[in-house]
Amino acid sequence: MTVKPDWLRVKAPGRERIGNVKEILRDLALNTVCEEASCPNIGECFNAGTATFLIMGPACTRACPYCDIDFEKKPKPLDPTEPSRLAEAVRRMNLNHVVITSVNRDDLLDGGASQFMACIDAVRSVSPNTTIEVLIPDLCGNWNALELILQAAPEVLNHNTETVPRLYRRVRPQGNYDRTLELLQRTRKLSPSTYTKSGIMVGLGETDAEIRQVMQDLRTVDCDILTIGQYLQPSQKHLQVNEFVNPEQFAAWKAFGEEIGFLQVVSSPLTRSSYHAEEVRKLMERYPRSQF
Repeated sequence: MTVKPDWLRVKAPGRERIGNVKEILRDLALNTVCEEASCPNIGECFNAGTATFLIMGPACTRACPYCDIDFEKKPKPLDPTEPSRLAEAVRRMNLNHVVITSVNRDDLLDGGASQFMACIDAVRSVSPNTTIEVLIPDLCGNWNALELILQAAPEVLNHNTETVPRLYRRVRPQGNYDRTLELLQRTRKLSPSTYTKSGIMVGLGETDAEIRQVMQDLRTVDCDILTIGQYLQPSQKHLQVNEFVNPEQFAAWKAFGEEIGFLQVVSSPLTRSSYHAEEVRKLMERYPRSQF
C-alpha cells in the first residue's frame, strides 16, 4: 500500500458552519458532489458555507473506475421540484457563486440539459447577483443539448478532461478525449461571453509531457481556467494511485499554464474542480468578457 504523504493530510476544520450547511441540504433533500464523491475538502468547504450541488440524483449511468459516485443503469426520473429547492439553498446559504454539477444521465435524450437550464433559471430568479458555474457531462456529444444549457447563460461552463488521452480507455472508458475538447470549443463559439474551464487528475500513470500536451490542447480550444489535482483512491475497488505527485510539480504546471495563456490555473495536490471556485468572480473583474 502506498503511504499518503504529509502534503495530502487534511487538517480538521472548525465546525461553526458545517452543521448549518448539512441541515440546509437535508431539509431541502439536495445532493452534493462533496458527499457523494468523497471529496477530501468537504470539511473546509462546508465550514466556509459552500457546497457543490449534484443534480439529477446521486447515481450515475456510467461507472468510471476512479469515481466514488454510485452506478445505476436506470436512475429515477428527474424531480421537477429540484430546481426550486436548489435555488432556495442558494438563498439560505447566501452564496455569491454557486457550482452546479450532475451525474451522467445517458438515459435522457438531452443528457439532463433541460434540468441544468431549469436550475440556472431558478437560481437567477431568487438570487440574481449570484454567479453560476455549471460542471457538465459530455452529453454524449449532443450539441443541441449543450446549446440549451448555454441559452441559460451560466457565467462559467466547466467540463473536465480528467486524464491524458493514453489513459482514457482505462480511466474514463465511456468518455472521449476529442469530444471533450470539442465541447469546450463549441462552448466558446456558441457563447463567447462564457468562461470555459476544465480539470485534470494526476497520479494515474501519466507523464509530465502528456500533462503539458493536454494543457496545450485545452489552450488550442481557448479554455480559460484549469484545475489540476491529485487523484485519491476512494476504495479498494477503484483504480490505484500510481504516484503521489509532489507540490513542486503542481507549481511547475501552474507556471506553465499561466505562460501559455490560461486566465487562471489552480494546481495543488488537494485541488478539485470546484475548489475555491468563487475566486472566479475576481477573474471576471480582471478579465471582463468585453475584452475578448
